Parts: sequence; C-alpha cells; structure tokens
Amino acid sequence: MVQVAAYCRVSTDREDQANSFVSQQQYFKEYIERCPSWNLYKIYADEGITGTSTKNRTAFNQMMEDARQGCFQLILTKEVSRFSRNILDTISYTRELKALGIAVVFANDNINTLEPDAELRLSIMASLAQEESRRTSSRVKWGQSRRMEQGVVFGRSLLGYDVKGGDLIVNPKEAELVKLIFSKYGLEKKGTTVIARELREAGYRTHRGNVRWSPSHIVKILKNEKYVGDLVQKKTFTPDYLNHAKKTNHGEEKLVVLVNHHEPIVDRELWELVQTELKKRSRSEKKTAGHSNRYIFSGKIKCGQCGASFVSRKKTYRSGTSYRYWSCYTAISEGIRRLDANGCKVGCDVGKTLREELAMEMLRQSLSALQLDREELIQKITGLVLEVLEAGRTDQQASQRSLEHDIHLLCQKKADALDAFFSKQISKEDLDLVIARYGQETEFLRKKLTATQAEQDKSACGAASLCEQVTMIVDGRSGSEVFWKNILDHMIVHKNKTVEVRLQALPHRFQFTLEPASAKSLCESTS
Repeated sequence: MVQVAAYCRVSTDREDQANSFVSQQQYFKEYIERCPSWNLYKIYADEGITGTSTKNRTAFNQMMEDARQGCFQLILTKEVSRFSRNILDTISYTRELKALGIAVVFANDNINTLEPDAELRLSIMASLAQEESRRTSSRVKWGQSRRMEQGVVFGRSLLGYDVKGGDLIVNPKEAELVKLIFSKYGLEKKGTTVIARELREAGYRTHRGNVRWSPSHIVKILKNEKYVGDLVQKKTFTPDYLNHAKKTNHGEEKLVVLVNHHEPIVDRELWELVQTELKKRSRSEKKTAGHSNRYIFSGKIKCGQCGASFVSRKKTYRSGTSYRYWSCYTAISEGIRRLDANGCKVGCDVGKTLREELAMEMLRQSLSALQLDREELIQKITGLVLEVLEAGRTDQQASQRSLEHDIHLLCQKKADALDAFFSKQISKEDLDLVIARYGQETEFLRKKLTATQAEQDKSACGAASLCEQVTMIVDGRSGSEVFWKNILDHMIVHKNKTVEVRLQALPHRFQFTLEPASAKSLCESTS
C-alpha cells in the first residue's frame, strides 16, 4: 500500500465554496478512496494562511518534516497555487521531495513531479500563481491607499478609542485616563517613569488590561497623533509581497496624513505643549546618551521621593582634581520652582547628591556585613560562573550550527535560482533580485557567525583564570566593575538623609545615614 499525504490550504483572499477548508478535505478523502492501492496517511491543512511564504504554514512545515522521516510516498494537492505561490519555493520543495523519492501530484493541473517534463510544466504554473499573487497584492495595496485617503482607519483599537467599521470612536472611560497622562506630563511636568509608577500604584490598566505601565508605553501614548484628532497611516509598509515582512516607513512610501480627522481627546494647545516638552527632554537625555550602563551605579540609584534614577555628574576644581557625584534626574531637570494651577510646588526636592566614592563605600560595607564562609563562597561563585559559561558555550554552539545551516540553505536557494534561470523559468531581472537578496542575507548571517565564534573564543579564555579572579573579588583586591554591577540590586536615597542598599538575590536590607564626607551604617535587617 502506498502511504498518501494530502495538503490543502484556504487563503484569506479566496474563501469561495470550491476552495473552502472543509471542501478540500472532503475532496482528498474521496480522491484517495478511488485508488485501492492508496492509503490515506494524513491530511495536512493550513487555514487562513498566505501561499507566498511557507514561514508561518505550520501544517506544510510539519508535512515536510514527516516526509524527511519517510512517513509517506506521495503527496496529493489540488493545484499549484494551493501548494505555493512562490515559484522558487515550489521548485525547491518539489526537488527535495523528489530526491527523497516522494511524488507530488497536482490533481487539477494534471502534474506528477516524478514525470520527465513535470518541472517545466510546474514552473509555468507556479509562475502564473506567483504573478497572480503579485497582481492581487498590488490591487489590495492600491485599494487600501484609496480608502485611507478617504479617512477609513486601518488598525486596532487603542487606549481612548475603539475602531469600529473603519472609524475611531471615543471610549469615554479610557479617554479620561489619556487626558490624565497628558496633563501629568505637559502641565505637572512629571517624567514618564513617575507617571508610569503613579498609574501602576493607582491601579489603572492599559488598553489590553495590563497593570504594568512602562515609561516607553507612556511616551508612545504622548506621541500618538490620534489623540489630537489627526490621523497618520502607512507608518509601516510591506516591501516584498512574497515574505509579507513589515518595515517602518522612512519615506519609502508616502504617508497618508489627515488633519482634524476625528473627535480629539486632548486639545491642540496641550498636544503642542507635550510635543515641545518631549523634544526638549529628548535633547537633554541625548547629552547623557551612552551612560545608561557606563558606570557601576548607572540606573541603580533611585530617588525615594519621585522614583526617578540618579544621573552622574562630574565636578572639577581649579586645581584640576575632580570627583563624580549622583543626583536625582527630576530634581536636576525640573527642580521645584514651578507651581501648578493650585499654587503647589511640582517636581522633586529630595535635595541630595551622593558622591560616588561614598556610594562605593556603602556597597563595600554592605557586602562585608554578610556572614560568609570565604572558601565556600569562592567555590560556589566559581561553580556558578562555570555553569553559566558552559551553558553559554552550548547556546553559542547551537547558534553557530543554526547559522551555518541557514547559510547552507541560502546557498542552495541561490543554486536553485540559477537552475531556474538557465532553464528559462525566471527572467534575468528576477534572478538579479533574488541573488541580491540572498547575497545580503548570507552576508548578514556570516557576520553573525563570525561574532558568535569570537564570543566563544572569548568565553574560553575567560574561564582559564576564573578561580583566581573570584578570589581577588572576594578578598576585595579586585576592581571589577562587572562584579559590583551584578552584586548591587539598587540604592534608594531618601529625603531624611538615609540611603537604603539592597543586594541581588538577597533578603538583606542595609541602611546608611548621610553625614559630611562619610557613610555611617545604621542597621541591617531581613525582609
């Protein structure tokens, strides 16, 4: 008995009765039953999936994997366009199946891939299917652009608006939250970190029902032009109809911009104020760009009043000597001089700066206060790091094998494209485009492979003197910033001249009081 697999696909743009999901499955069962020597192994079915790419076609990919395992000897599909609308994919997969001794029968097109002239006929049919996909894609994109120009909204609902029938309808409850966010940022001059924390503490939920708010989420809301009544569409586009990958539109296609398109949630005056403030703060942050992980305490010292991170500053005396200190970003950038509508001060007045050597001394005292067995600690840290390094090497080796496999597949696809050209199945223009694309992808993968190999060599060298390095760290003789960065969880500077220190993965909490040029330990407690 010949084990027969069947493949069927119904796409989103062609859901007529003849090609419906259920109809195709019934068709294959009846077709196989008419051949006594055939036995149905399995029907592989992808529903609502495009045919121009196999990337997201789960059933198709499972079928290919089963074919490589020798589960069946024949694949039955209704027509070439159901199998694939990408000519190179069609030829590549049918060649692989033929090499495995597996025939693909396209019932409506009367093609059996084991026949001598099958590839020529198949390439013609696949070319027609691919060209139909290209034309369909062009028609869809053209129609979408015209509808966008008419004001039809393409996209999902968002905080403050529900998208219904291509219209943006204000959601009153969520709209109040949007107004609150704009007011906090534009009028109260609060930072996005503070706003996110306040929304989280107040129990507000995002549009998707999440209680976790992030500064980036707040920025995204503040920059969304929909809240002032404008509409900008085609922010992303699909350059290749075969892989359907979306890219950010940096001018490759013309944006569709409609001013005063729908009912606004915030007035234009507040909107402009917020956009100006965003640009001003962005310029201020660019001046300190690259410092987020530059120092031991970057992002680790928090303000006990407003929750913002402390940023580093450097003071140089006339003598040429200098020192580094840390201050609350909100206090530096916003101060406490401004008043809100009720005459109350806004901003942060924690008023404390923390010298770096003082912060370092508190960190050392915290570590020294732990009751630790030195030899046991050295052994445990060394063992843990070795485990991490070994796991990292295993991951790197797996990544290397995966990259090498992907490069091999691209080389094979380039060879298939050349074969298709020499057999006059594709034009010279199509060949040039395909070769250029595969060449770029291969170069990108080769660079990643080189970087992975270099990282492996680096890890191997680092493990050699690991025990000695750990001993120096535990003895306090090492100035490794990596160690201190990883051992410190965070510090909190409070207004009452106290600093709280927490170490990574430890329940201990250490408190220090700030005195001129010193740090005095107050207490140690567990939580």
